[in-house]
Amino acid sequence: MDSLLSIVTFIPLVGAAILALFLRGDDDAARANAKWLALIATSASFVLSLFILAGFDAADTGFQFVEEAEWILGLNYKMGVDGISVLFVMLTTFLMPLVILSCWDVKVRVKEYMIAFLVLETLMLGVFMALDLVLFYLFFEAGLIPMFLIIGIWGGKERIYAAFKFFLYTFLGSVLMLVAMIAMYVDAGTTDIPALLAHSFASDGFTLFGLHVAGGLQTILWLAFFASFAVKMPMWPVHTWLPDAHVQAPTAGSVVLAAILLKLGGYGFLRFSLPMFPVASDLLAPLVLWLSAIAIVYTSLVALAQTDMKKLIAYSSIAHMGYVTAGIFTATQQGIDGAIFQMISHGFISGALFLCVGVIYDRMHTRDIDAYGGLVNRMPAYAAVFLLFTMANVGLPGTSGFVGEFLTLMGMFQVNTWVASVATLGVILSAAYALWLYRRVVLGDLIKESLKSITDMTARERWIFAPLAVMTILLGVYPSLVTDRIGPSVSALLNEVRTAQAEAEATTVAQAHE
Repeated sequence: MDSLLSIVTFIPLVGAAILALFLRGDDDAARANAKWLALIATSASFVLSLFILAGFDAADTGFQFVEEAEWILGLNYKMGVDGISVLFVMLTTFLMPLVILSCWDVKVRVKEYMIAFLVLETLMLGVFMALDLVLFYLFFEAGLIPMFLIIGIWGGKERIYAAFKFFLYTFLGSVLMLVAMIAMYVDAGTTDIPALLAHSFASDGFTLFGLHVAGGLQTILWLAFFASFAVKMPMWPVHTWLPDAHVQAPTAGSVVLAAILLKLGGYGFLRFSLPMFPVASDLLAPLVLWLSAIAIVYTSLVALAQTDMKKLIAYSSIAHMGYVTAGIFTATQQGIDGAIFQMISHGFISGALFLCVGVIYDRMHTRDIDAYGGLVNRMPAYAAVFLLFTMANVGLPGTSGFVGEFLTLMGMFQVNTWVASVATLGVILSAAYALWLYRRVVLGDLIKESLKSITDMTARERWIFAPLAVMTILLGVYPSLVTDRIGPSVSALLNEVRTAQAEAEATTVAQAHE
């Protein structure tokens, strides 16, 4: 099918348009219709995305299913996937029907709520498929709008503050990226991403305001992209918007934010920073590695001090993203394989953990850890599910969480043993805060009177967790499902990066001899 990528991407947007134009009223029937239409649209997108996965040739390291057309104002509409992006597409389409199911009990402005998630899915898929700079930027930035509305309208008491903080942090970082994209177009004469990947940006050092800039133009461009992607991840110390956003966002919003939106930054590093600016990436890799190691330890310690379940899991997400950024900038096969695997795995695990919080929040309307205890006595199925994802978050062997952390740490040890040693502390600390949370919420005697009538998970909730549990265990025991698909593309990426770095080094040596 020639337009398969576009169909998968825009089906949710078509569903949103149908909801906006044709659905009227706010009675029970209208709300049910909105939910069912959203579920059908997201499910259709997922089913069709399976054809992308089935037809994808892992041995082909180029872009596949490429679609190209002349767009408005002479701009280029170009879509495609490779081994790095195809699994992020699958992660997005897989999770969105579960997200819609998780908000089945929403009763306030249901039509608008569903429209926001459907539009958001289209924009997230567009980021992973775009092969044009302008198209990528439009998808990347437009995704802020529906998430801003989800937090700001359906969030908690401090939702307005959290929504504006989320928007301003991520938008201001992206302004620098836009400036860098304009500079790239001026230098290369194109906005075509495959052409830019083949273009060699200047890496000769120069003096700026009396300071020597090693890596030249590449360093300037790298820093501009880093400002955007580091906030999006988010990396320490520009991470402070994420805990507030998670705490105030509704459960479904937190799931999308943690499971998919955080991955846009990591994907950006892999698509732009490393391959397009290889010399700058090599020069600045030690900075990223140490920032990542600090983030892993610092945010893990902060997680230990939390009293709100969502905030604890939010800080846990920042720590796990530290492994991702470190793995990417090791520029090793194991490091990048591990970073991609960690992002995919984290999508299932963190999404499930936020859903676990949502299950008991829907019943008790509090996320305070001290308000719970002994839930295993009334909610045995919930206790089992929560335990599985807690262990996966810790990195227990046999779960997907172990594979990603192990591979990234292998990559780190090849590059910098001190960074790897510090990052390894995060494995210990993650066990500390995750098991502490589980012990306080689930285990022990059921003492609190308010909990004695709490009910276990409904059939709908069990169906939501089932596919997440299956994927967490399946990828833990059979990681080659991911690594076989990403391996050739990662290997080709590294070969291009090393070749570019070697050519730049040879040019520098030749100039020195002259």
